[in-house]
Amino acid sequence: MTRYLLVFVWLSALLSTGVAAQSAVRPGSEAPSAIASNSKPWVLPRTSAGQPDLEGVWNFAMLTPLERPREFAGREFLTDAEVADLERRAAEREDGRPPDDPRTEPSVHPVWWLDYGKHVASTRRTSLIVDPPDGQVPALTPDARRRQAARAEARKTRGPADGPEDRNLFERCITRGLPVSMMPGPYNNHVQIVQTQEHVLLVTEMIHDARVVPLQRVKPVPDARPMTTSALRTWLGDSIGHWEGDTLVVETTHFDERSSFRGSGPNLRLTERFSRVSDNTIDYRVILNDPESWVGPWTMAYPLTRTDAQMYEYACHEGNYGLENILRGARATEKAGKDR
Repeated sequence: MTRYLLVFVWLSALLSTGVAAQSAVRPGSEAPSAIASNSKPWVLPRTSAGQPDLEGVWNFAMLTPLERPREFAGREFLTDAEVADLERRAAEREDGRPPDDPRTEPSVHPVWWLDYGKHVASTRRTSLIVDPPDGQVPALTPDARRRQAARAEARKTRGPADGPEDRNLFERCITRGLPVSMMPGPYNNHVQIVQTQEHVLLVTEMIHDARVVPLQRVKPVPDARPMTTSALRTWLGDSIGHWEGDTLVVETTHFDERSSFRGSGPNLRLTERFSRVSDNTIDYRVILNDPESWVGPWTMAYPLTRTDAQMYEYACHEGNYGLENILRGARATEKAGKDR
C-alpha cells in the first residue's frame, strides 16, 4: 500500500509539472518578463565598415496615392474594411490601373506589363504625403504661378510635337526626375542600393537613373555645396549624403529647371532619409523644400520592401518607337492639313 501511495504521489507531481509548463508557454498567457527573455530583438545588419546595411533591391509598388482622396479627408489611416475594398477593386480591374484611376482608354502598354501594385502601403496611410496633415501638396506661390503662366504662353507658339523637345523628359527617355523616380509608378518600381564606405549608389529601374552619392563624415553646412557651382545644374541635381545615427540622409540641390516637379523651381532642395527598420523594410522619407514655389515644405513617407527580383536593363532609347511615332503622326497631320 505504501508503495502504491508513493507511485501515486510521484505521478501527481509529474503531471502537475507538465500542466504548469504547458500553461507557462500557452500563447497569450506569457508574463512580459518571459516574453522578453525568450524572444530575440531584431539587430540592424551592418556593413564591414560598420554602417547600416541598406544594400539590395527594394520595391515601392503600392496602391497608396500621392495625395489623400477626398473620401478620406481628415483621416491619416485606412480601416481594415477600406484596405480590403481597395485591394479587391485593384485585383478586379482588368486594365491594370489603380481602382480609382479615371482613365478608360486602352494603355499604350499591355496589361501584363503594368505593375501599379495591388496592395496599399503597409503603413495603411491614406496618402504618401504625411505633412502637411491634410495630405495635400501645398499651394503654389505667386512666383510659381507666374512661371507656369509664362511656360504656357511660350507653348502657344509651338505645336505639341513640333520637335522632340516639345515632349516631356519621360517620353524622351531622359529621366523621370526626382523625386518621381523614387515614387510608385506604372511599372519598374525598384531601386537598387550599393554601398561603399565613402559612397552610396542609388539606381532606379525606370530609365536606369543612377546617382552616385558621396558621403560626408558630418552633416554638411547648409548651402555649402563643394561638389558643384551654382552654374552647373543637372536633371537629377547634385546629391551629397551623410549619416545621422543609423539613418542615411541624402540632400539634393542644383536641379535643371526643366526637371520641374509639381511646379518646383531650380532651387528645390530634396532631403531623403533611408532608415532600415527590419530585415525586409526601409522607412523612406523625402522632404521637398522650395520657398520660391510652394507656400511651405512637404513630406512623403512610405516603405521600401526588400525583394529577390533582379534589376534588368531598361533600354528606353533603343526601343522608343513611341516618340518617333508621335513625331511621325504630327508630320502626317500637318501634311494632311496642307493637302486639303
